Amino acid sequence: MDHPLPQRVSRLCGATLPDGSVVDLDIGRDGGHSLVTAVRPSAPDRIGETSDASIDLTGFVLLTAPAEPHAHLDKALSWDALTPTFGNLGAAIDTWRQGSAELTEESFRSRATAAASALLRNGTTAIRSHVDILGGTDPLRGIRAVHSVRRRLSGLVDIEIVALTPPAADPGLLHAALDAGADLIGGAPHIAPDPIAELTRLLDIAEARGVGADLHVDEFLCGDHHTLAHFAERVAGWPAARTRTAGHCCRLGTMAADELDALLATVARSGVGIVSLPITNLYLQGWDDPVAMPRGLTALAALLDAGIPVAAGADNVRDPFNPIGRSDALETAALLITAGHLAPEVAVHLVTDGARAVLGLPEAGAKPGARAEFLAVRGSSLLDVVANAPADRIVIRDGAIVSISRTDHRTADFAVLEV
Repeated sequence: MDHPLPQRVSRLCGATLPDGSVVDLDIGRDGGHSLVTAVRPSAPDRIGETSDASIDLTGFVLLTAPAEPHAHLDKALSWDALTPTFGNLGAAIDTWRQGSAELTEESFRSRATAAASALLRNGTTAIRSHVDILGGTDPLRGIRAVHSVRRRLSGLVDIEIVALTPPAADPGLLHAALDAGADLIGGAPHIAPDPIAELTRLLDIAEARGVGADLHVDEFLCGDHHTLAHFAERVAGWPAARTRTAGHCCRLGTMAADELDALLATVARSGVGIVSLPITNLYLQGWDDPVAMPRGLTALAALLDAGIPVAAGADNVRDPFNPIGRSDALETAALLITAGHLAPEVAVHLVTDGARAVLGLPEAGAKPGARAEFLAVRGSSLLDVVANAPADRIVIRDGAIVSISRTDHRTADFAVLEV
């Protein structure tokens, strides 16, 4: 495929869906968006059909395009610059607070661009990124940088910004962060000296501004359960469309069953979506338990059984909070299978349709009336592509091909729109 990108398409032929069926899809425009207009068994006479508007996906598995519900584009790819020691969450926080003071706005911009581009090449078409309100004389340079990346990649990938607020930060900084491009209020109340007071403070500001909140919640394994119940109770009366998301929630994974059941009933009534972040929590949690080390993940099965919206994301990528990661939703899905004991189809759901639901995005994928947002991966089945994570990928956003990665020439075509 030598067409310039983005390349709008109207038909996908011979695609294998996660359930094993092989289908053709028609795509049309309605209300300014590309929607799937028909899904039917693949017609043999269309095998090999490729044109400017029709793509042959024989030998590819077609997934709903992943959404990344919890990134840190400002921190991404900073491991080499900051040279942190291996360690737990506290050590990572200390390293970042000290090291980030030396990072310029251009550093934030270039690393965020590289991280967002990697996510897009691997299939992700929507990203929610937490971005720190920093210390020092220019605390909003990270938010400005990620906002500029969002403008540059507009039309290729959607980026939503959460202002990650340090405990007891000046409320004026939160308002300034929203004015500078942040969309949501964020923070980590459980690390504050008074977690409930910090939670209340953040939600007061969110309500005053009429915006949602996406918080780091109870990112620990032992001790008092600080904030999830209070968060759920406080936001239960919010307008239905207002974002309310809790990331990590590691403490749920170590709670007694009776306590967990009561808490999840409260969460289910609140509309809070939970985001599991396996790679970072597997790395950061459990350092104090060298024997029978806990997995550090949230209570995935119990959350799903309770009917609570659940998503999963990659979180940190090669920064003080996680030295590895490849910005690939299939990596997250594989960890959900091995460490979270989820079935492959459930694991993939949490990084695709489930992630889109928690982010409040329109339904997408191979369903009539859904948005034409897809990731096609060369392979024979859903489990095959999760296990092997092939590099051959075609990414479709809003009915247009925005990235093609091909191992035959070891190249990746990637469209970047300048502003």
